[in-house]
Amino acid sequence: MSQSHPRISKAVIPAAGLGTRFLPATKATPKEMLPVVDKPAIQYVVEEAVSAGLDDVLMVTGRNKRPLEDHFDRNYELESALQKKGDADRLAKVQESSDLATMHYVRQGDPKGLGHAVLCAAPHVGDEPFAVLLGDDLIDPRDPLLQRMIDVQQQHGGSVVALMEVAPEQIHLYGSAAVETTADADVVKVTGLVEKPAPEDAPSNYAVIGRYVLDPAVFGILRKTEPGRGGEIQLTDALQQLATDEKTGGPVHGVVFKGRRYDTGDRGDYLRAIVRLACEREDLGPDFRTWLRSYVTEEMQQR
Repeated sequence: MSQSHPRISKAVIPAAGLGTRFLPATKATPKEMLPVVDKPAIQYVVEEAVSAGLDDVLMVTGRNKRPLEDHFDRNYELESALQKKGDADRLAKVQESSDLATMHYVRQGDPKGLGHAVLCAAPHVGDEPFAVLLGDDLIDPRDPLLQRMIDVQQQHGGSVVALMEVAPEQIHLYGSAAVETTADADVVKVTGLVEKPAPEDAPSNYAVIGRYVLDPAVFGILRKTEPGRGGEIQLTDALQQLATDEKTGGPVHGVVFKGRRYDTGDRGDYLRAIVRLACEREDLGPDFRTWLRSYVTEEMQQR
């Protein structure tokens, strides 16, 4: 059955946001370029797409996002300087980002919401399923969520969203999915979606997080989708239509994710992500964990 659906090879990464929660750091630097340990957040996302076999990446950017393009391009002056110094390790790190994938860029223009950003990818994607990865969500490479979503899409067709159970009082921060169980413990069928509902109005505590595998039929729906919550064109509204009318573009399934996810869109979670990832690094972890234990012990004693 999986062979009846086209192979997915393209990933779309919306990256046109202004990053206002990180001002003034993001006044002149794209939020996607903020470092998580020693790599910009956006590189983790591209690496995830490539690990899932998606080597054609379209980044939807906006004004003041040129550093994103520069990061994934060659820097001959820097590479030459490192080569002359014989610094092979740093040279490899610099070249790694430019060799990751075939990168493409399109500007969103007006910031009209996630749905509009995805619609900007239509000419590049064409009539084939594709993945969407939001830069604020970093998924630990030891938990291959995107690959699992692709497998589900290949099996069932249609679209697939990533879901995570959250506390009921936090569901207003996410899209919420109404679901039905399936034969697979980690897969549900999505029967409805609501964008950022009040806790009492949420159909469940299954929150949509920033990974999607979408049927190209979503483009036709987005072209007709009116601005919704926040005056923006919401991807959730288009997915709601797909979920309730399977004839349009197949069913919508959800993969329930219970792995490691790092939210870099919030300042507190961004700092926690850095600490967690630094602690797990072989080159940094041992010394950093020792310092962290000492720091926490001293802080506790002073309070």
